[in-house]
Amino acid sequence: MSVPGPSPPDGVLSGPLDCLGAAEPTLGLSDTSPDEGLVEDLMVDDKAVEQLAEGLLSHYLPDLQRSKQALQELTTSLDFVLLDTLEQEISKFKECHSMLDINALFTEAKHYHGKLVNIRKEMLMLHEKTSKLKKRALKLQQKRQKEELEREQQQEKEFEREKQLTAKPAKWIT
Repeated sequence: MSVPGPSPPDGVLSGPLDCLGAAEPTLGLSDTSPDEGLVEDLMVDDKAVEQLAEGLLSHYLPDLQRSKQALQELTTSLDFVLLDTLEQEISKFKECHSMLDINALFTEAKHYHGKLVNIRKEMLMLHEKTSKLKKRALKLQQKRQKEELEREQQQEKEFEREKQLTAKPAKWIT
């Protein structure tokens, strides 16, 4: 079983001995041998075969070499394009990764900002409490001083009263 190959270019024989006008019908794909159906009494000169091969090569070789050169240039340019695209994608990936890092930093900054706000509130509350405590302590101190002063005054009054109550010898005039 044979598999059909690529179609031949224009001007190239597509079957065996098409141009010779062979009287034998061409056989189908179910041939068992590719040589079956060829004219066996055809004499082929080696020089003619060599000239035909050289002609065929001279006809197609320049186009093939140009195609090869064009493919090499295309491959080289595609390599540069692919490298450039790859570098761009890598930079995009790094930028995206750095954006994730920046987002994490902003999230962390937001968290710590909240902590700072709470600490500030607590400090203000503690300042208010200490101010109230200082005022209360001052009032208590003033109250104690006043009570101590009243106690001293009371003691002085009692001392004076006792002094007045003590019996004094009377002076007789004689």
